[in-house]
Amino acid sequence: MISRELWPHFSEGNAVTLLENGAEFFPALASAIDHAREEVFLETYIFRDDRIGQMIAEALVRAAERGVIVSLLVDGFGSRDFVASHMNRLVEKGVRMLVYRREVGRLLLRRHRLRRLHRKLAAIDGRIAFVGGINIVDDHNTALPGHPRHDYAVRVEGPLLQPIHDTTRRLWELVAWASFRQRLRLRNVATPRTDNAGTIRAAFVIRDNLRHRRDIETAYLQAIDQAEREVVIANAYFLPGRRVRKALTAAADRGVTVIILLQGRVEYALQHYATKALYPALIRHGVRIFEYHRSFLHAKVAVIDGHWATVGSSNFDPFSLLLAREGNVIVRDTGFAGRLRERLDAAMADGAIELDPRHWRRKAWLTRALHWIAYGLVRMAVGLSGYAGDRQAETR
Repeated sequence: MISRELWPHFSEGNAVTLLENGAEFFPALASAIDHAREEVFLETYIFRDDRIGQMIAEALVRAAERGVIVSLLVDGFGSRDFVASHMNRLVEKGVRMLVYRREVGRLLLRRHRLRRLHRKLAAIDGRIAFVGGINIVDDHNTALPGHPRHDYAVRVEGPLLQPIHDTTRRLWELVAWASFRQRLRLRNVATPRTDNAGTIRAAFVIRDNLRHRRDIETAYLQAIDQAEREVVIANAYFLPGRRVRKALTAAADRGVTVIILLQGRVEYALQHYATKALYPALIRHGVRIFEYHRSFLHAKVAVIDGHWATVGSSNFDPFSLLLAREGNVIVRDTGFAGRLRERLDAAMADGAIELDPRHWRRKAWLTRALHWIAYGLVRMAVGLSGYAGDRQAETR
């Protein structure tokens, strides 16, 4: 097991503010962009032309018009409609924009199509950063408009700005080079302000397809293996491999309270029912499972033992753990972990239902069989994408 003191690298003296849902995140992001003086980096999976997308796009344009270097990187699949309809307009207004893996054929099923930019990062003037799971999309624009998608992000100041800033610049340079857009290469403008801004100990962990393929998963496994009292995980899409499932059941077996808050609404039917195939084994070991029904749950967060917490873009599914670029902030601070735990408690109290173990033990064999068929189809889809031959898929 990796020593908690050696990896990942934690920095002291950070200010990390929890932001719940778009109601807290979007105004904070727009305000930071409006106060930018040197540069703005924004990475997102989805950028949609709706009320929120227009608000953020207008803030980016205002920044560019007053001389700020504005760099927007969007995913070619998640933001494909925005790229087609709005990219030229933003570029004409002075926003530097790149597309990560443009979508060229929607019917092609190849591995590279699933290697997406799923993380959501912003770095502004080297003084503020945002990391989380919230896309640039109106979170009330769902089949349940009365309640927003439930998700989280964090606002960061302090030494942690350095790795976040470096990560955004590194990917921008890579995409500019791969797209033959050399004129969009970067020059040094803002230097991250790494002076102490608070008292929080935190780390920034990414997942990519080169040196950091397993970093987020390993950070989770390390924390779960060391848990002594409680593990609380909230995930939009939950289809973990054998190592994660074994870690969770082992924690429950040794007396740790393991709570998993999952999507209760059907958003993607195949994945939704595939996840249910895992319920009986988890419940049999004493894992408590809650399904969130008040709205769509898009959270990717966890709290362990009241002092370890993470907020980011990575789900526990093959897409996040094996294919996509992701980014999470990990915090070791009882105050921050307590605030996130309180928010999760409120979400479970207001909009979630705990599954009855007796009900799941009595599930008809046909229902269980259908769940496992859905699970097999999801795994097969990953295999057809070309990933099944990868060495890392052997343990999943």
